[in-house]
Amino acid sequence: MGGVKGNAVIGQSGGPTAVINRSFIGAILEARKHEEILDFYGARHGIQGMLNNEYVSLFEQPDFVLRQIAQTPAAALGSVRHKPTKEESKKIFDSFKKMNVRYFFYIGGNDSAETAYIINSFAADEGYDLRVVHIPKTIDNDLLVTDHCPGFGSAARFVASVFIGDNQDNRALKGVKINVVMGRNAGFLTAASLLAKQYPKDGPHLVYIPELPFDLDRFLEDVDRTYKEHGRALISVSEGINRQGIYNIKEGEKPEHVSTWLGSMVSLNLPEKYMPTGSKKTVEVDSHGNVSLSGSSMMGDILATIVKSSLEISRVRADTLGYPQRSFPLAISESDAAEAYQVGVDAVIAATRPTFDEGSIALRRIEDDGGYRIETFITPLQSVQRHTKSFPKEWITADGKIDERKFGEYLSPLVGELPMAGRFVRAIF
Repeated sequence: MGGVKGNAVIGQSGGPTAVINRSFIGAILEARKHEEILDFYGARHGIQGMLNNEYVSLFEQPDFVLRQIAQTPAAALGSVRHKPTKEESKKIFDSFKKMNVRYFFYIGGNDSAETAYIINSFAADEGYDLRVVHIPKTIDNDLLVTDHCPGFGSAARFVASVFIGDNQDNRALKGVKINVVMGRNAGFLTAASLLAKQYPKDGPHLVYIPELPFDLDRFLEDVDRTYKEHGRALISVSEGINRQGIYNIKEGEKPEHVSTWLGSMVSLNLPEKYMPTGSKKTVEVDSHGNVSLSGSSMMGDILATIVKSSLEISRVRADTLGYPQRSFPLAISESDAAEAYQVGVDAVIAATRPTFDEGSIALRRIEDDGGYRIETFITPLQSVQRHTKSFPKEWITADGKIDERKFGEYLSPLVGELPMAGRFVRAIF
């Protein structure tokens, strides 16, 4: 005998990814197989749609439409960044009861897990049998418990591919190139640029992640040394670099992000001459308290200006990789796509078990001689919600650099085979 009979609601939340819709479609197709789920509704823009009773009937969708959506990046239902208040949670819960909703699936990162936890707690307090499953998704790869997150592999593939191309560009027309990569408090995606190093002198030559303190003077020394050694410098910088380093931040403290202009002035004590017109703007945060870091190329421009003026290097350029990292259709990793679909399927299978209450789907890597494989398991919502995972300290060397071998062994199966750059035999540059 399966779980309680009733309807299901699914929503998507947080930053979209290239494979989030595979989790969404995996859940729909699996739900069709379970008689416990009478009907399935998709909430438009996550929690916002639940508050406004804006739903899409999913079981009515033709198979060819679902197949197309599965291949489409970003959030087909629309996403949201909103943490429900107690009053809003009550409104959603009352709506669920009227709709006979017994299964609630929420796709997203740790903030989405927190939202799922809040809704589940409300149902538990009233003794209402609501099966709540958080389906993992984040390009930051910063969810606790799980080995890695669906969405990260494809974003990492995009980043590595960009750096392969930029390395060739930087090698052809030498200078300093700075790329700002997503990652508020975790350096996984920025570190993925290291997969671009296919030959000994390839970049990125310098990588800066949020976990380690960022010091402007040391940064300039690094760039100067690298430029003198190679005649060029390709640099990977996380949008989340900060003065303290995430490893050193205590519970409840907020990092002074260099990525916001206010944070730049406080953290780096930048001279007035580096301050662009209109830069003193208010820092934007969402309802979860997260600082908005990706909406501007300001930090890359500032760093490029400082390098150019301080080191007297004529050719200095900067790009912010920005939103294309999340939903680029030509950089989808095969393993990432397959795993994203699987977590959607397994979320429904778990929820319809007779004894299930709540949880988050997590991935576990299986170590054997058969190559890379994963399995899914359930971890409590409380183990995933709110807090995030940092880049592992054991992958940082004694001199404060990323251990490329250890990280490469972890990352390569998630990204897949990358294009190999050609090189002349016995090339002198």
